[in-house]
Amino acid sequence: MEQNTDLARLPPRVLEAEAHAPELAAVRQQARAQRDAAVRGVTSVAAMRAAIQHATSALPLISSVPRYRNLDAAEFRALAAQGQPFLLTEPVTRWPLSQMDAGVLRQQYAGMPVRARVGDYINTAFAPDRAMQDMTMGAYLDLIAAGDYSLPPYLGNLELRELNRLCHWPSYFDKMGPPRFWIGPAGTITPLHADYDDNIFAQIWGSKRIMLAPPHHEPYLYVKPANEILIGSPVDAEAPDYQRYPLAQQASLIECIVEAGQLLYIPAGWYHQVHALAFSLSANRWARAMPLVLSHDDHGVRA
Repeated sequence: MEQNTDLARLPPRVLEAEAHAPELAAVRQQARAQRDAAVRGVTSVAAMRAAIQHATSALPLISSVPRYRNLDAAEFRALAAQGQPFLLTEPVTRWPLSQMDAGVLRQQYAGMPVRARVGDYINTAFAPDRAMQDMTMGAYLDLIAAGDYSLPPYLGNLELRELNRLCHWPSYFDKMGPPRFWIGPAGTITPLHADYDDNIFAQIWGSKRIMLAPPHHEPYLYVKPANEILIGSPVDAEAPDYQRYPLAQQASLIECIVEAGQLLYIPAGWYHQVHALAFSLSANRWARAMPLVLSHDDHGVRA
């Protein structure tokens, strides 16, 4: 496997000993919860989550995701304040990275350090010590070309600045976190979960099936928090096992196919499962502020 001394550029991983130290984990989780609330300007993330679920419970259920050609920042924010997901069909097509093909990853970025999700990263998706392997982009491409796996290795949630230079993000949010990139062949999956931040998801190459469920249907999804901002679910939204998870029959599961060049808005608290239908490059950014669905009435959660 190709080696690169620059792998130290990757962020440190959670040590196994730390992952299994309950006292240390509890202290860190409390500190993180306080930081998360401060960043979003709320009294507590738990109160913000409850307010989002209350706000969305009054919305009509949708059976499909609305589509628009393009929106300016004011139009986007006004629509996002309604608390429903929607798709923009054109904005990503103009990005320089969208004009390239997957060959550029090997031609120009083979030595770029990456962290691959390997093995059963679905059932361990929200564990602090899930199986991952540090390597270069070239080594990752060799790994998937070899095809010796039952679940395709996945590059997920990586801050790849070299690729981001070829992206032109719209300024829909006042404050956004850094872009995160997701790369892999057909068959990669991010299991059902909710992020309690507004999210714009750009499909740059390939296509993905994204299953969505509204925040107030959380009681039907057998959830388990990874932290206060990230809530995981064991339900397979594409093929729910109703014998094992009978309450999931009451959840509204909405399918959205996101094609290359399109951008999906996923409001804070909406559950989503992501399945690559072809070799895909996607990127997303999370807002770092009060979710837009609470912009008119914050339900008393503002700090």
